[in-house]
Amino acid sequence: MTADVAVQSVRQTFNTFTALHRIDLEIAAGEFVVLLGPSGCGKTTLLSILGGFLTPTEGRVLIGGRDMTHVAPKDRPTTTMFQDYALFPHMSLRDNVAFGPRMRGSGRGDRNRRAEEMLALVGLADKAGRRPHELSGGQRQRVALARALAVDPDVLLLDEPLGALDLKLRRQMQEELKAIQRKVGTTFVHVTHDQEEAMAIADRIVVMNEGRIEDLGTPQKIYLEPRSLFSAGFMGEVNRIPVRPAGQGAESALGPLALTTDKPGTLCLRPENVGLKGSLALGPARLTDAAFFGTYHRCHFTPVAAPDMQIVAHLPLGDLPETGAEVALWGTNPMILEAA
Repeated sequence: MTADVAVQSVRQTFNTFTALHRIDLEIAAGEFVVLLGPSGCGKTTLLSILGGFLTPTEGRVLIGGRDMTHVAPKDRPTTTMFQDYALFPHMSLRDNVAFGPRMRGSGRGDRNRRAEEMLALVGLADKAGRRPHELSGGQRQRVALARALAVDPDVLLLDEPLGALDLKLRRQMQEELKAIQRKVGTTFVHVTHDQEEAMAIADRIVVMNEGRIEDLGTPQKIYLEPRSLFSAGFMGEVNRIPVRPAGQGAESALGPLALTTDKPGTLCLRPENVGLKGSLALGPARLTDAAFFGTYHRCHFTPVAAPDMQIVAHLPLGDLPETGAEVALWGTNPMILEAA
């Protein structure tokens, strides 16, 4: 099953602290949405409100068109999957996964069949009789996912479920998580502070900052067309160059730039959009150091016109100048965002 979610003017306060400032958010049925932001931005608070673990100070939460604002977690069509998995160590994997259906009154045969279906879905059908301690971290994560899906929730809430895994396993599980979501069609709302994880799995990303939604859109849109300086910086590394209108172009610490702007702002360039050729002349710069990152060289340049500034560029293999060399630096896909 699956359902849409509507968060309407939700505000959450704790004594004098406001954790959420009138959040409005629409999530389509079957969508994979990621709440992304730094610690303390409100993403986990919002997830807790969706799951019924917190009642908002103001506003409403609708799931499938029904008002769930004051409905207890056990009575909501949601399931929450936590980072620590919370598997029962004395139970087999089959019994762990069957626990939810058991609590909902399913008979032994029905709940065991459901558990085995879910274990097969996550690739653990042959391990149904094992205990959690016999599994790897990634396998325990799969069991937790199977258990969450066994009760057939309309909405699955995931609170940083991949945070305890190492980098290689985390990337593998990102792919598996997305594939499983596509297969079951359940609405997923996933919390993380990992930008790469968000871009790998999300249909849409909700960037949060200080209790507000800073940006919202597809991973590509958020990365290439951020709405704010915070969003641009949080979604990946970015070079920032203050600019102001000057005649037919813009003025900056690098000198005149062939840009169109009608008010002061910040020119933002991703490191992969800075190099030895492009559409926007940034002027001469000196290579101060470089590091090899496998598929590119991560380089630091000091502009001749602005010796106190540093510009980071990712140069393709074969394009690396000598350290200390002065080169003409160029940019592509420039973004001008309003100054903070």
